[in-house]
Amino acid sequence: MLELIDRFGCLGIGGLVLVESFGVPAPGETAIIAGSAYAGSGHLSIVAVAITAFCAAVIGDSIGYWIGRRGGRPLVRRFGRYVRLTPERFDRVEGFMSRQGPKIVVVARFVEGLRQFNGIVAGITGMPFHKFLAWNALGAALWVGAWSTGGYYAGDHIEEIAKGVSKYAVAAAGVTVLLIVAYVWRRRRKRLGTVSK
Repeated sequence: MLELIDRFGCLGIGGLVLVESFGVPAPGETAIIAGSAYAGSGHLSIVAVAITAFCAAVIGDSIGYWIGRRGGRPLVRRFGRYVRLTPERFDRVEGFMSRQGPKIVVVARFVEGLRQFNGIVAGITGMPFHKFLAWNALGAALWVGAWSTGGYYAGDHIEEIAKGVSKYAVAAAGVTVLLIVAYVWRRRRKRLGTVSK
C-alpha cells in the first residue's frame, strides 16, 4: 500500500477508493489513512488527499447506484436465493431502505461490507438519485474527514504503524482462518446430525 501511494500519489488513493465504492474489494479506507499519514510527514498535500478521496467516494457510489438501478433488481430476483436473499427478504430490505434510506447511506460509509454495496442497494431499492447523492456526499465527507484527520496526525509515525500492522497481520490472518474452519466444521456437524435423525 505504501509503495503504491509513493508511486502514484493521490491518483492511487482515488483509484482504490473509487473501485471500492462500487463493490470491488479494495482497501480504500486504508489508502486514505496511508495517504493522509504521508501528507502528515510532508510527502503529499492533505487537502489534495481529502478532495481526491471525497470525489472518488461520491463518484464510485454513484456508479454503484446506477449499476443497481439498471440491472440489480433482475439479478437479485434471479440469483438472490444463492446468497439467501429471497424475494421476501428483498421486499423487507426495500421497505427498510424506503423508511431509513438516508441514515443507512450515511452510516454504511463506516461499515465494512455495507460501504462497498451501499450505492448498489440504494439503486436496486429505487431511492431517488438526488436524495441518494446528497446523503452519500454527506457520508463521504464525514468518512474522508475522519480517516484523513487520523492519518494526518499519525504523520511521522507511519513507518512504526506499518511495522506494527505487518507484525500482527499474520497472527490475525491465522486466527481468522481458524474461526472460519471452526464455523464450517460446526455447521457441517449440525447438518449431518439433522440428516442422521
